[in-house]
Amino acid sequence: MSASDWAAATVAVAVAVLVGGLLVVLASLARALRAVRRTLDELRGEALATVSELREVAAGAADDASRMEALLETAEATVATLDSASRVAYRTVSGPVVKALALGSGTRQAVRRIRNGRQGNGRQGNGR
Repeated sequence: MSASDWAAATVAVAVAVLVGGLLVVLASLARALRAVRRTLDELRGEALATVSELREVAAGAADDASRMEALLETAEATVATLDSASRVAYRTVSGPVVKALALGSGTRQAVRRIRNGRQGNGRQGNGR
């Protein structure tokens, strides 16, 4: 065997070792890709479930928001009704109450004047 034969055999062995190493790397890479695919499939399934739940929650929130809006409108209408009712009650009651207080005040003053007049007349009659 000549030197060129030895060189060719050495190169052939080195190439075989490199090809073997590349095959090991490719097999490892294929396993890693299969694991990544499995993980992506699991994530896709979980993401779809999460998106579905989020849609349900968003729909429920929209329903709740519309209910709250209806409640607020009802509350505003109730407040407006109570406000107008209290104004009507105030206008209805305040006039007669003011008149009754004025009548009571006038009657009180009249009673004082009558008492003072009688007491004054009685003193004058006793002193004469």
